[in-house]
Amino acid sequence: MNSSKHTELANHAWSVADLLRGDYKQSDYGKVILPFTVLRRLECVLEPTREKVAEIAEQHKDSGIDPDRFLRRASGHSFYNRSRLTLKKIAADPQNAAKNLMVYVGAFSDNARGVLERFEFAQQVKRLDSAGLLYKVIGKFTDLDLRPEVVPNHNMGYIF
Repeated sequence: MNSSKHTELANHAWSVADLLRGDYKQSDYGKVILPFTVLRRLECVLEPTREKVAEIAEQHKDSGIDPDRFLRRASGHSFYNRSRLTLKKIAADPQNAAKNLMVYVGAFSDNARGVLERFEFAQQVKRLDSAGLLYKVIGKFTDLDLRPEVVPNHNMGYIF
């Protein structure tokens, strides 16, 4: 990853911190920035197969069969998201941002959702929403390019 990409990601984190100033203590910025960065990374990784996974999820909705194996195969990863929502779509509907974000997070496979739950993500979403900041924070992440071909896995750890 080149240094301009590092700089871009660092600047991005600070732009989010600017939004949080006043409503959050500086020591709490990571509680927002880290899970949203992880969420955006998951979204970028799953982007190429999102439609295919959503279609298979739809097909199996009422089948009584656990589609987990099919969804993982369709995503090409050990995790997936059954939803057609994206952070961009969620940010475009500020009134329903909190509800849609939780639906989106809830559509991840258990293993991916577990990662976000470790960040106490639902609490942060509530807090951001009541401060009127949620859709603005989501908006900061909609165009952050965290595709694996741009930011390899081993570089994700360096971001913070």
